[in-house]
Amino acid sequence: MYSANKRTLMTAAWVVGHEAGRHILMPQGEVVYQDREILYVGHGFPGEVDERIDCGQALIAPGFIDLDALSDLDTTILSFDNHPAWRKGRVWPKSYMDAGPYEMYQPEELVFQKRHAFGQLIRNGVTTALPIASLYYREWGETVEEFEGAADAAAELGLRIYLGPAYRTGNPYVLPDGSIGLFFDEQRGLQGLDDAIAFCGRMEGRHGGLVRTMLAPDRIETCTAQLLRRTSAAGRELGVPVRLHCSQGEFERQTVSRLHGMSSVEWLESLDFLTDRTLLPHGTHVSPSRFAPGPGRDLEIIAERGAVIVHCPLVAARFGNGLESFASYRARGIRIGLGTDTSPPDMLLNMQIGLMVCRIAEGRADVCRAEDYFDAATLGGADALGRPDLGRLAPGCRADLVVWDLAGPDLGQVIDPIQTLMISASGRDACTVVIDGRTVMHQRQIPGIDHAADAVRAQRQFEGLMQKYPQRTFGHPPASEIFSSAYRVVRKSPA
Repeated sequence: MYSANKRTLMTAAWVVGHEAGRHILMPQGEVVYQDREILYVGHGFPGEVDERIDCGQALIAPGFIDLDALSDLDTTILSFDNHPAWRKGRVWPKSYMDAGPYEMYQPEELVFQKRHAFGQLIRNGVTTALPIASLYYREWGETVEEFEGAADAAAELGLRIYLGPAYRTGNPYVLPDGSIGLFFDEQRGLQGLDDAIAFCGRMEGRHGGLVRTMLAPDRIETCTAQLLRRTSAAGRELGVPVRLHCSQGEFERQTVSRLHGMSSVEWLESLDFLTDRTLLPHGTHVSPSRFAPGPGRDLEIIAERGAVIVHCPLVAARFGNGLESFASYRARGIRIGLGTDTSPPDMLLNMQIGLMVCRIAEGRADVCRAEDYFDAATLGGADALGRPDLGRLAPGCRADLVVWDLAGPDLGQVIDPIQTLMISASGRDACTVVIDGRTVMHQRQIPGIDHAADAVRAQRQFEGLMQKYPQRTFGHPPASEIFSSAYRVVRKSPA
């Protein structure tokens, strides 16, 4: 049973401590926490404790901070082998716009998907999350009511979370000739911002500080200048992070250039949008780079303004993108945190892919090391949120920690535990998770979650959504044409 006053000592073969601004490794180290706070990290704690837990051949490490955390059933994976996006339901056709977009999930389904996703984040060692969900299946934006429910779900499960309903003033759509147009409803977007501001005022610091808030305008190409200016002003006044998906694709790059005569980052600079609390997923299409050739100073602007690139290696690599490169961005002084963004919400997998893509981009194996990505997933996220009490195991910090099993038969030999995580581990190797001093997962089990039943429900809900795709897909083809199969499907003949 969780007790805030109980003093707990945990020990393991390895502990990630923290000294002089850097992580350190401590063989046979100890972590002591009480009343949601870490009291001691080291060897030979001299005080009395109420509980001793020996984790054995394991690594005790700070929890991951996910700045773009998957919080739905992830329709993005439907486009993995289904292209182009505008023919496969990833851009609404004008016929669907004219008929009136509608919510493709029922309210109870939205509640379930967030709670289910929050459980998946915990199971992958994420202790602090800033949720992201697709708006493709929404009527327009996210609602305050569902996010109030999300706050309760996160608190029930014990996840530390930053919440804010997504809003937008515009939406791309496919015209009958196959070209892409933009529809804007500025008043609707501004109302969404007002609702989000009110949400921040009501919800900031709820559930003992476990729930914090943010402002989350949608992709930059779906926002007007007025919406972004007012969002930035509200973020400064409220003192909350502002996250805007930016510099993430060719359609965005061309659209912003056509509408505003500059790059996405240059436009944000002209609007005085960028601050040290601005989070920018994904930062792949910046000038100059192979994705955005020609002169440009995007990276220089981001570094000067102190904004944060939210690096999501897995989803970028799936679509042939990537930072150019993680090492070069860091060398420029750009602040970088990590996000999962897509399924699976496995931060370790993102780190592994990011490390490999960086080495390929630079053509060198020594340009980036395991600890560089581990730092980004912990210290980088804490820095982005202005939270020196997160992302590290040190006295006075929040007791957010993950126990990684190093004894599994498939993991291989351990020389350095961080390198081992980056070589052969996955999120499934997180065996125990403690958040704010509360054990929220033990031996892969989260109290209050029936993982098998939830998996069945998630699959049923996901398949129901797929069947609705023809309504919002150009030409309204059957679902079998929208979603390809790797091989020909041969079904059992009816009796």
